[in-house]
Amino acid sequence: MNEQKEMTARNTSVGADVRQSPNGTANSIAEKDGKINPLETISMSELYDTVYQSKPPLIDGLLYPGVYLFVGAPKLGKSFLMAQLAYHISTGTPLWNYPVRKSTVLYLALEDDYRRLQERLYRMFDTKSTENLFFSVSAGNLSSGLDEQLQGFMKDHRDTRLIIIDTLQKVREAGGDNYSYANDYQIIARLKEFADTHNICLLLVHHTRKQQSDDKFDMISGTNGLLGAADGAFLLQKEKRTSNAATLEISGRDQQDQKLYLSRNPERLIWELEKAETELWKEPPEPLLEEIAKHINADLVKWQGTPTELVALLAIDIQPNALTKKLNVNAGRLLHEYSIRYENSRSHDGRRVSFQLVQA
Repeated sequence: MNEQKEMTARNTSVGADVRQSPNGTANSIAEKDGKINPLETISMSELYDTVYQSKPPLIDGLLYPGVYLFVGAPKLGKSFLMAQLAYHISTGTPLWNYPVRKSTVLYLALEDDYRRLQERLYRMFDTKSTENLFFSVSAGNLSSGLDEQLQGFMKDHRDTRLIIIDTLQKVREAGGDNYSYANDYQIIARLKEFADTHNICLLLVHHTRKQQSDDKFDMISGTNGLLGAADGAFLLQKEKRTSNAATLEISGRDQQDQKLYLSRNPERLIWELEKAETELWKEPPEPLLEEIAKHINADLVKWQGTPTELVALLAIDIQPNALTKKLNVNAGRLLHEYSIRYENSRSHDGRRVSFQLVQA
């Protein structure tokens, strides 16, 4: 289930969030008919001629598609924070003023029962329910049907973008060399393959070990293989177990490292943001995208032409080839910030680009 890429050099058009046929994504040397296949490569020029599938965050600056570990000591309030994340994403309501993209959520609460879930959710959210948040208190493990169960759910709920597994230990295979680096890495790599294939986030609840470490993320129970294969991790900690104050440290491939200071509401048991240690970095404005948004709007919802014609339309000083490369790189941003879908195709008549305003 390797991530596929979209090549604008092919004859079919390419959308910023639409997959195309793979053009070689092998990550290791493969063997076929007893012979070693040649190493598949891509040049820097080909990279810039490629529109990759966009992966917008579920929560801006906090949670992205991929596999993330959510770790903390037992009975610290992790499951309450998982329910809070799930509820906000399933309803599309901002979390701590962080913008949220609404989607269906599946929460595997494998250490709970439905009565406890009902009481917890009622205390947190009263009777404000949602049809987009689903729970299960039982599931197979990685060797006995979990993949098929998740795929079956996603087939019935195609807008699913978040699956929470609470806890990782509940879905690990029984027996064998469970705690070697290789085994830990393989487990996360397998889950990451699933998440990347379906463009979703898998959030895995896990525990910390008792031993302290200068690097807080070294306290994740198990070997470094877990964090090494994951896209990122959240670490929830309290200085005192009886305190309602906690810190949430975040480290990942797609976002800056952060430290949030939280407090737990003693009545509703939800987590509230007190402050963030650092302000979120934001991409600076891209004048090219803003210029396109001036032309593609309610008055002109669709445009198609050659790169040269696009340069003339925008009245900007840039070579057509450089223009398409900038658009290829920024296609996802154009779609998710300006609701404009960009496509780029090549045929015997030459290269053509098109824009389509996506109606909400």
